[in-house]
Amino acid sequence: MNMSTKNLLVELFVEELPPKALKKLGESFANTLFESLKAHGLADRASVVTAFASPRRLAAHVTQVAARAADKPESRKLMPVSVALDASGQATPALLKKLGAMGLDAGVLPQLKRAPDGKGEALFFATVVTGATLAVGLQQALDEALAKLPIPKVMSYQLKDGWSTVNFVRPAHGLMALHGAEVVAVSVLGLLADRDTQGHRFEAASHPVSIRDADSYQAQMENEGAVIPSFEKRRAEIVCQLQAAAARVGGGLSGKVRPIDDDALLDEVTGLVERPNVLLCQFEPEYLEVPQECLILTMKANQKYFPLLDATGKLTNQFLIVSNIRPADPSQVIGGNERVVRPRLADAKFFYDQDRKKPLASRVEALDRVVYHNKLGSQGARSRRLMKLAGAIAHELGADETLATRAAQLAKADLSSDMVGEFPELQGIMGRYYALHDGEDTRVAAAIADHYKPRFAGDELAADHLGLAVALAERLDTLVGIFGIGLIPTGDKDPFALRRAALGILRMLMEKRLPLDLMWLLELARGQFDPEQIASSVALDVFQFMQDRLRVYLKDQGFAAAQVEAVVVLAPTRIDQVPARLNAVAEFTALPESAALSAANKRIQNLLKKADGAVEPVTNPYLFQEPAEIALNAALAEVEPVADAAFDVEDYTASLQSLAALKGPVDAFFDGVMVNVEDANLRANRLGLLARLHRAMNRVADLSRLAV
Repeated sequence: MNMSTKNLLVELFVEELPPKALKKLGESFANTLFESLKAHGLADRASVVTAFASPRRLAAHVTQVAARAADKPESRKLMPVSVALDASGQATPALLKKLGAMGLDAGVLPQLKRAPDGKGEALFFATVVTGATLAVGLQQALDEALAKLPIPKVMSYQLKDGWSTVNFVRPAHGLMALHGAEVVAVSVLGLLADRDTQGHRFEAASHPVSIRDADSYQAQMENEGAVIPSFEKRRAEIVCQLQAAAARVGGGLSGKVRPIDDDALLDEVTGLVERPNVLLCQFEPEYLEVPQECLILTMKANQKYFPLLDATGKLTNQFLIVSNIRPADPSQVIGGNERVVRPRLADAKFFYDQDRKKPLASRVEALDRVVYHNKLGSQGARSRRLMKLAGAIAHELGADETLATRAAQLAKADLSSDMVGEFPELQGIMGRYYALHDGEDTRVAAAIADHYKPRFAGDELAADHLGLAVALAERLDTLVGIFGIGLIPTGDKDPFALRRAALGILRMLMEKRLPLDLMWLLELARGQFDPEQIASSVALDVFQFMQDRLRVYLKDQGFAAAQVEAVVVLAPTRIDQVPARLNAVAEFTALPESAALSAANKRIQNLLKKADGAVEPVTNPYLFQEPAEIALNAALAEVEPVADAAFDVEDYTASLQSLAALKGPVDAFFDGVMVNVEDANLRANRLGLLARLHRAMNRVADLSRLAV
């Protein structure tokens, strides 16, 4: 950039922004603005953007921004020479018309240049495009940045003129744009840019805060405005204060007491305060009789507090709040928050006490009155399907079938409890507590909670085979039932979370090494529905859907795409064996023989596809004539039993690596043997040999997918 540059600061001052979206809003505003400035030639590769986002402002600081972009030479293609010039080299009417439309005349003909354009020769007009001024470029950048904001919900409001209405995330009240110390004349949302902004509502040293120049913005906002405008800096300050407050509670012993770890809560609280001040509060110890998950959830979800846990992870009766003010005496702030949380905890205790008056098993009958889906019946009918499914799966896994059936029967019973009615996130968790209170087997209680796992990507799985049996049953019933009535996920729409259910099943089978056949599981689930309820092809439909999920999951785990495809294309139904197959393929690709064998395998596939009808892997040794086919038949006779024996004991690495001995005979075969000869018997015998070879080479994975 050959223009003198200064740093740029842009801030949009608004009413309180949605806290959960603030981080993304700030990043989008700054990055879109920056990219647009670069596109206009006002910023370049050396420029750096810094995003600012607080509850009442979105801002961006960009270094090395020019007052005007450099002029750019531009070569405009006019038309092919054959159209533009006649036989004598004079301009045709078509060219003159084109020039006129551009504000030019025949006087520019000597300036036109001929150049090839890929199809022939064309005429080009060289000109210089004047660089955009900062005011023009920034205006367009601002308009683009606001248009592309990921606004969760747009609101309409009236401007100060009394008649204009605009749509934006929140009403905007101020715009600042400074290039160095100079105000840039831009406007958005009915606002003209100046150098003034507002600080903290209650603690700012002055109103408004007049920013001297772009580089003094952050310091002035912190010192004069009592606002930490940087989202990341404010977040880090909250973390530091939380840790310091917890250390004071623990007597200075690191790790004795800690605030709950929740990144989403931390981001949300960062979006709620401009000047964080962490304070310690407490509640009556009697509330600790309530399951801590209930107390933690109500403090986090309703009040945005940070509960304190002891070294064992047990909830204490103390918690931390992040205040937006720093009074000399914080007692009123502390007392007010303690008064606010007390009714919430009292409600949780009331729900818990009331729920325990009624045994969990007695709630099962009420599930018949709760609709699961109008085409699939009630939650009660679903529970009865889960009982049969979980029992059968537990039997296959060697777990207690009776306990698995009982856990499946009670798994959904807590849906009618007061606590789960208030906090749906606690389903399963409360079922476990109520089952233990009722004297149910501890393994049944654990399975009730575990059958919801994994709840999200990366979540832990059920701890034992009993919990896994119920968890598998729950997801299999969901997938087969919802797929069976035709509600298949499309695009980004997946209202029944079928992708998550499929991934949960795959993870359980794979990570827990469960020796269960996926097609058997799907057919088992299909068998629990009335035939007229769901499509007969649903098991295969769901299996194919899960294959796609498996591809995505394995690639996300870091496996090479070609290796994943080589394994998944064979449609393995034993998902627990997939990692071993992938590892075997990875080791096979490292062999020097792998590339040639993979290419040969692809060639074999093509030959077999072109054959008339299916080719059986059967050969007659007396029909072999050429030395190369005799040698390949002999080598295959030695390798086949070795590869098959290793495959049968799931030693896929040994099975694949034994194929390396076939490279020489395979190469010699394709060099010296014609497969598609006129003699039908000879041709069939050679195709049969290739079919045997194809079977031996593709039991672990389709090696042709590895060919480059």
